[in-house]
Amino acid sequence: MTTPTTPDETLICSARGCRAPAAFQLRWHNPRLHAPDRRKTWLACPDHRGSLGDFLDARGFLREVVPLP
Repeated sequence: MTTPTTPDETLICSARGCRAPAAFQLRWHNPRLHAPDRRKTWLACPDHRGSLGDFLDARGFLREVVPLP
């Protein structure tokens, strides 16, 4: 996830080719690569929340999904 540099910068979905505004944070970690307390974040629009979450969950990486504030 890229941190916005200005308050007006819109966070974009992490799905390939998607330019929609993100509405969810999918927090995950790969236990073979990351420390147990580390979380990586993908952003998802409502249309890609399911497919991105399913991808991470199938690999056992998904830890939580939270709405963006």
